[in-house]
Amino acid sequence: MKKRRSRVTIDGLDRAPHRAFMRAMGLDDVALARPMIGVVSMKGEQTPCNMTHDFQVEAAKTGIAEAGGTPREFATVSVSDGISMNHEGMKFSLFSRELIADSIEAVVHGLAYDALIGFGGCDKTLPGVMMGMVRCNVPSIFIYGGSALPGRLNGKTLTVLDSYEAVGSFMTGEIDEATLKAIELTCLPTSGACAGQFTANTMAMVSEALGLTMPNVSMIPGVYAERAQVARRAGRLVMEMLERGGPLPRDVVTRKSLENAAAIVAATGGSTNAALHLPAIANEAGIPFTIDDVGEVFARTPLIGNLRPGGKYTAKDVHDIGGTAVVIRALLESGHVDGSCPTITGRTIAEEYGNANEPDGEVIFSPRAPIMPDGGVAVLKGNLCPDGAVIKVAGLKSLVFKGVARVFEDEESCVRAVRERDYRTGEVLVIRNEGPVGGPGMREMLGVTALIYGQGMGEKVALITDGRFSGATRGMCIGYVSPESFVGGPLALLRDGDRIQIDAAARRMDLLIGDQELAQRREAWIPRPPRHRAGALAKYARLVGQAPGGAVTHEGPAEWPWFD
Repeated sequence: MKKRRSRVTIDGLDRAPHRAFMRAMGLDDVALARPMIGVVSMKGEQTPCNMTHDFQVEAAKTGIAEAGGTPREFATVSVSDGISMNHEGMKFSLFSRELIADSIEAVVHGLAYDALIGFGGCDKTLPGVMMGMVRCNVPSIFIYGGSALPGRLNGKTLTVLDSYEAVGSFMTGEIDEATLKAIELTCLPTSGACAGQFTANTMAMVSEALGLTMPNVSMIPGVYAERAQVARRAGRLVMEMLERGGPLPRDVVTRKSLENAAAIVAATGGSTNAALHLPAIANEAGIPFTIDDVGEVFARTPLIGNLRPGGKYTAKDVHDIGGTAVVIRALLESGHVDGSCPTITGRTIAEEYGNANEPDGEVIFSPRAPIMPDGGVAVLKGNLCPDGAVIKVAGLKSLVFKGVARVFEDEESCVRAVRERDYRTGEVLVIRNEGPVGGPGMREMLGVTALIYGQGMGEKVALITDGRFSGATRGMCIGYVSPESFVGGPLALLRDGDRIQIDAAARRMDLLIGDQELAQRREAWIPRPPRHRAGALAKYARLVGQAPGGAVTHEGPAEWPWFD
C-alpha cells in the first residue's frame, strides 16, 4: 500500500514534538495511527449561506471516524456577496475565491492531510473549494451546504432578488415602504444560499456535472436533515476513495466534464459567473478551457430550466421533482452531456444519473421541447469585447438593443444616476474601470441592475461593464467585457453619445464607429493610476489575469513532491 502523506508528520522518533501537538488536541495512539482527513468549511456568521455547514460538518466527521479515519476540521474565509454588494467591500468577493483555494492548499499540504471533504455555501466559496481540491489533488469530495427555502408573501414566492428589485419599485412609487419592509422580512426565511438559479445553485449543479460531489445532492435545501445523511455518507466514501487511491480530482475534472458543466449552466439559465469559474477550475487541472470554450457549449445547449431569475421556480422546486439528476438525465438523452465521464464514486455520469426522473415539463422541460433552442447564457464578441463578454439571455423579451452610450468611470457614479433616475430609455449605461485589475476585484453589480429592473427599466436600457454580475441579475446586462478598460480594452475608448449595438442572437456587441476613429482614440488613451497601492487588493491586482482565463492568479496545475 502507498504510504499515507500524513505519516510524514507522525512516524519516527524525530516526530515526537509533532505528536505532542496532536496529543494536545486530544488524539491518542489509535487516532494517530489512522489517516488524517481534512474537513474544510466556512462555518461562521458572515452570511446565511454558510450557516448550514455546522451540522453537516459534524456528520461528515462522524462518517470519517466510522470508516477508520481521523477527521481534522478547519475553516476558511467567506465574503457575503449580499452584504458586500454595491460598496467597496465587493472588491473582496472574487478575490476571496483565490484566498479559499490558497488556504486549502496551505492547510492540506502544510499539515500533510491524506484526503479532503470541502463544504461551500456563498457564491465564491463553491468554485474556491473546488479549485483547492483540484490543486491539491488528494481524494476529495465537495459538498454544497444547500439553498434557503423560498419566502412567501400574499401568495407569491419570493427570493432575496425580490428585495433588491423592490428598492427600485419603491423609488418609482410602485410600492410603499410597508410593502418594501414586508418583502425584506419574508424573502429569506431560513439559512442557506439564495434560492434561485443564481451563482451558488448554479455552481452546486456544476459540482455534480463535474463529478466532484455525491450524486443528486445539490438541490436538497440547506435546512433539511437529509443533508446530515449525505455528509455522513461522504465521510465514509472519502475513506473508500483513499483506500483505493481515487478517483482523484484531476481524474474527474477533464475537458469533457468541463463541457458537461458548461452545458448544465446553459440548460438551467444559470449564473454568468460560471463563465469565469469554469476556466478557473480548469486552470487548476492544467486544462486550457477559456470563455470561448464555455461559449461554444452555451451556444449548442438548449435552455430547459424554468428557473429564477429568468424563469419561475427555485432550487426547492427542482429538489421536489427529483433534483439535479432530472436535468442531467435529460441532457444525457439529448446528447448534450457526455455520460462516459467519471465521478468520485467510481461510476460514470451515465451510471449515476441514467435512471433519474424524467423532466416534469414545468420546472424542467424536455430538450425535445425546450424553452429556448440555445442556452440561457451567451458569450458575445465584437469590437467592444474582442476577447469576450457574457450576458444572461434567459427571460429576455428581445435579444437586440441599439442605444447611445452613457459612460461612468466607476459603479458608484452609475448607482447615483440610477437612484436619482437620471437616465433615459434607449441609453447604454457603461460602467468601466471595474475589471479584475482595474477594480481591482471585478465587482458584482446586482445592486444597480436590480434597481434598474425594479424601476421598470430592465429592458428599456442596457448596461455594460468590465465588472461582473450576480447570478440574480436580469435584463439587458452585459458583463465580463474583455480586455478590461484599465489595461486599454475598447471599453476605455468609449465616449458619451457613441452608438452601441448589442445582438445577443448573433452573439455580437459592437461600437458603431470607424476603425480610424477607434485607432485615434487608442493613440490618445492615457492609462489610469491604480486605485490601491498597498494591501491585499494591490497584491491581487499585480497577479490577476483577465476574465477569459478565469481571472486566476497563478498558472496551473500546481505540483507537490509527495511519496511515490
